[in-house]
Amino acid sequence: MNEVGESLNFIEHIVEEDLRNGYSEKDLRFRFPPEPNGYLHIGHASSICLNFGLGLRYNAPVNLRFDDTNPAKEEQEYVDAIKKDVEWLGYSWDTERYASDYFQQLYDWATALIKDGKAYVDSQSSEEMAKQKGTPTEAGVDSPFRNRTVAENIALFEGMKRGDFAEGTHVLRAKIDMKSSNMLMRDPIMYRVLHKEHHRTNTDWCIYPMYDWTHGESDYIEQVSHSLCTLEFAMHRELYDWFLDQVTDSKRMRPKQREFARRNLSHTVVSKRKLLQLVEQNVVKGWDDPRMPTISGMRRRGFTPESIKNFVNTIGIAKRENLIDVSLLEFHVREHLNKIAPRVMGVLNPLKLVILNYDEGEEWLEAENNPEDESAGFRKVPFSKELYIEKEDFKEEANRKFFRLKLGGEVRLKNGYIIKAESCTKDTDGNIIEVQCTYDPKSKSGSGTAESLRKVKGTLHWVSIKHAVEAEVRLYDRLFTDESPDTHKDKDFMEFINPESLKVITGYLEPSLKNAQIGDRVQFQRLGYFCVDPDTSSEKLVFNRTVGLRDVWAKIQQRT
Repeated sequence: MNEVGESLNFIEHIVEEDLRNGYSEKDLRFRFPPEPNGYLHIGHASSICLNFGLGLRYNAPVNLRFDDTNPAKEEQEYVDAIKKDVEWLGYSWDTERYASDYFQQLYDWATALIKDGKAYVDSQSSEEMAKQKGTPTEAGVDSPFRNRTVAENIALFEGMKRGDFAEGTHVLRAKIDMKSSNMLMRDPIMYRVLHKEHHRTNTDWCIYPMYDWTHGESDYIEQVSHSLCTLEFAMHRELYDWFLDQVTDSKRMRPKQREFARRNLSHTVVSKRKLLQLVEQNVVKGWDDPRMPTISGMRRRGFTPESIKNFVNTIGIAKRENLIDVSLLEFHVREHLNKIAPRVMGVLNPLKLVILNYDEGEEWLEAENNPEDESAGFRKVPFSKELYIEKEDFKEEANRKFFRLKLGGEVRLKNGYIIKAESCTKDTDGNIIEVQCTYDPKSKSGSGTAESLRKVKGTLHWVSIKHAVEAEVRLYDRLFTDESPDTHKDKDFMEFINPESLKVITGYLEPSLKNAQIGDRVQFQRLGYFCVDPDTSSEKLVFNRTVGLRDVWAKIQQRT
């Protein structure tokens, strides 16, 4: 049990209370139950961390259960992606389960309910059932098929299972209370006819159980102690318990459902239906597009499991929904990458710089890999007469607050020398295409001379032109311009797509990156954090911008 004084979320308080009231820690079992109809997203990360975190806290098993009851939308691709994402976050499940494992048991229990007069086959259309169900303020009315005989219901249900009927002709409904104040209790549907091939059971079944019927019964079969759901299932708890009442044995663990609030993330959507729309309409390049809020998309963008888990721990588990600013997630990404990412130099908007008094040779300078990690060591970077710097780092004339390079001014080249801008060359349109400089040969970084210790206010990153490695660099930004794009009643969320969410440019990188491997994360000094994309090949390096060094969106919002 929990040490006194440690802060607990309300779900942990529930578990602690149960332990005080007779549960044993060996009774505890949790589960993460995704439906394999899409890829996991940042919202699922909270549920993953909650359930597997409880498993770690109490040394209790956690099942990974796929609620695969809708073959029209579910695919093996999604199963594989979900398993990969959970493992990438650092969690291991006790057993891999599927709701489809229990189809026969669920069918047998449903048949028993029919025999007990607690379920019946309804032959109304979906429109007719919707009308007779009533409204939140008006009671429903009984289906004209509610009082079919047990024999007739059994025969029809068996025929549904055999595939004798077309989709939409019959459903199996629980016989509960058409006047209940909770509309979910007004004879909910338990089974529908679907002539679809299932990714695991093939065409063995022509009927498929509804989620509410499957959920609690699966928890009971697996002996899950605490079934943790998001808040929209709070009204389902009464039905969850009613279904359990029909099948539970007092000698076995009875699961309890408890709910926590979704934590929505700004500037994105997390509805699987809407994410699928983005994929199908080619707004993004797949579920793992680095602009997507999917775990696979964030992995491809360069996020770390630690940063996502730190974000989830920061926002916590709550009873009320809230919109979390994506800047908080980006903060945790920066914080972790700052500790682990090697520092390298790359130029993304190149301007040629020529050092007039440097000979035609080259030298290799020593550069620190990560000042946050003493064990990261040093590397060598080549220095030569012709370099690239960022265009933004030079102005012919500038005020005293411009600490980068300007005519007559001095800056230090990172890990290298102090240079002074002497002149510049322009093209016919007046654009600066080259800067001519001189360097102070006694000012080399780390040389220990008095001149090397001379201070100048600006330090620039650079790359040697003849040694530079070209790379495709993908500059990702937020996918939506609005912080809550799918909450506008009069506008479609697609209207808020950010046209600047992806820019593809050519970058010039120091040669140490020539053999970078897919997934490697680095900091391009002064520019941001980047990672090597899976599109990288032996012929072409591809880097994704994970996040900038600073939250530029915060500044934009302050100006608007």
